[in-house]
Amino acid sequence: MQLVDTYDSLPRPLAGAVVVLGNFDGVHLGHAGVIQAARQMADEMTTKVVVLTFEPHPRSVFAPQLPPFRLTPKAAKARFLAKIGVAGCVAQKFDSEFSKHSAEDFVRNVLIRGLQLRHLVVGADFRFGKGREGDVAYLQSNADRFGFMTSCIEPVLDPQGVAYSSTRVREALSEGDVETAASILGRPFQIEGTVVQGDQRGRTIGFPTANIPLGEYIRPKLGVYAVRAEMPDGKMISGVANIGKRPTVNGLDERLEVHLFDFAGDIYGKNLNIHLQRFIRPEQKFANFEELKIQIVRDAETARHALQEEASARL
Repeated sequence: MQLVDTYDSLPRPLAGAVVVLGNFDGVHLGHAGVIQAARQMADEMTTKVVVLTFEPHPRSVFAPQLPPFRLTPKAAKARFLAKIGVAGCVAQKFDSEFSKHSAEDFVRNVLIRGLQLRHLVVGADFRFGKGREGDVAYLQSNADRFGFMTSCIEPVLDPQGVAYSSTRVREALSEGDVETAASILGRPFQIEGTVVQGDQRGRTIGFPTANIPLGEYIRPKLGVYAVRAEMPDGKMISGVANIGKRPTVNGLDERLEVHLFDFAGDIYGKNLNIHLQRFIRPEQKFANFEELKIQIVRDAETARHALQEEASARL
């Protein structure tokens, strides 16, 4: 899949595509359903599917004081979109200046002149342009004038009849309910990042950890998780992770620390993708480092059993 940062740099082979417009944070099963519908349209038109999304997420531009909330930063989003058949992704730079586009300007400059689209696919609640003046009705009523048709895709529902949504994923993660989050995403929730050097306290008690900054990722419920780490070569290694501030050692910043079972390689500077498989316990402060060490041993054993149970259930 080709990834570009602005609508006016779209590679020529992607012009004339079916364009799907949205934030696509999480790239969950609802998003996959929309992309599937777009792919069917594209096949009938003998063209490709291009996603137009925005970076950073508009919410972080209009409300920068809010805590981190992203399920999939740009690179992760692009990777998951590629897996469901998207040929190109325009991660349009979004700032206060871009938000001033009127609905007419957005259609004329971005969709028609920039992307040269043949067909547009949006969700029912889609709004665009300064003051959110544009909507599906506006696009469909002006189809002849603009020279393209717009399809409105209704929300995709889960087996219980509830719409898949990024909000539901965030709510589940805030409760440590990684199983529900995975059922909406269609895969375990993942945090990807580069291993940096930490304070190396874990090494002193036989539990070295890979420290990964959380960056713009949403903070799941703080605590201990059973995880699987996807290594740079694609190999999966089981482990136990802590997401939190480390109150026992008076930590201040939230971070992800992962102990990999039966692993002794050098991974500083390497990119790991951590899959959260099961929540074990909330973060807590211990009276001293010795009590913390005892609990880490218990957590590691609990995580091993949890991951073994999950593996057996998949057989």
